[in-house]
Amino acid sequence: MNKTKVLFKMFYLYHKAAYDPLIELFERDSKYDVALSLTHEAERIIGLFDKDQTKKYLQKFEKEGHRISNENENYDIVFVPDVVAEKKYGDALLCLIWHGITFTKTGIYRELKKHTDYRYVIFAEGDQSIQSLMASGSIGNSKVVKVGYPKMDPYFTAGNFDRDKILQSLGLDPKKPVILFAPTYKPTCIYDLKDAIFEATTEYNLIIKLHHYSWLGKYASHRQHKIFEQRIKQYDHAVIIPKDDYSILPLLYISDTLVSEASGAITEFLATGKTGIIYNLDQESLKHSDGEVLLGFDNREYLKDSFVHINRPDELQAGIERALHPTVEMKNVQKDDRDKIFYKLDGKASTRVKQTVEQLITQGSKV
Repeated sequence: MNKTKVLFKMFYLYHKAAYDPLIELFERDSKYDVALSLTHEAERIIGLFDKDQTKKYLQKFEKEGHRISNENENYDIVFVPDVVAEKKYGDALLCLIWHGITFTKTGIYRELKKHTDYRYVIFAEGDQSIQSLMASGSIGNSKVVKVGYPKMDPYFTAGNFDRDKILQSLGLDPKKPVILFAPTYKPTCIYDLKDAIFEATTEYNLIIKLHHYSWLGKYASHRQHKIFEQRIKQYDHAVIIPKDDYSILPLLYISDTLVSEASGAITEFLATGKTGIIYNLDQESLKHSDGEVLLGFDNREYLKDSFVHINRPDELQAGIERALHPTVEMKNVQKDDRDKIFYKLDGKASTRVKQTVEQLITQGSKV
């Protein structure tokens, strides 16, 4: 029997976190021939040259037991983290699993608007993403399906993470609360909080998880990771997660609160039922070079009654205390916000994606 050929296309290593539960699900099913590709992973050297790193990670995927592909094959189903050169994939069913929370960045709308003549099946986390996609005028011929958030399926599946083991592997104290600092690369609070994040957390464990681009030197300066690599040597309570450890899920699991500004990790942390801290940014910094806004939400208003908001570095320590001891009112609003943003946080979003894809393939429909 001919197997259905499935490609999981990645531009960058960190895209794999959104796919991992789906890759496992399809690889376990003998009806499918599953392949992985990686096409854009490169590190900018001295601001001029891009050093390709795709081969290194593809070899790693292969050692882990995955089949890798240079994409010079015909596929029945192609999972993509963003829009692609659609003609390259012929009649394949193009399934868009955005590599983060769909509505939080306007990048997905900007790109989809350039591809309205093509057809994607866009899998959405919940009602808010669907409403934002529809209001953006970017859907064109594509179809939006509400399934939940596949990336976080492992979080809601018992037995995947052990808090003490993870903390011990990081050299941290399991008896202390954990503060996760997960800034994005643009717009960022890195430069505002580069000192305060260490000084305000001396009584806790501090884990620093930078955006993948903060390491590559292309979309963000290498200064972003060097700032913390230099400072962390002075603080025994802090660790920085290496670039290759691409999944934030174990860190969300062990963390008691999260500090960020506009990262998708903020919304992912909402899904955990814990309280995060949002650093309010200057709104003028939240725009693309052409003046269009970067974010799909107002950083100052987003989760305003669910999470703690701070405006200055000297407010961080008090903000952490508030986040570690949220009020009943905050917890109630968090539940309402979770229900608006996420459909069924039950660990089965990947299963719903697979079921939808199989229905479309069986029907012989591309959307």
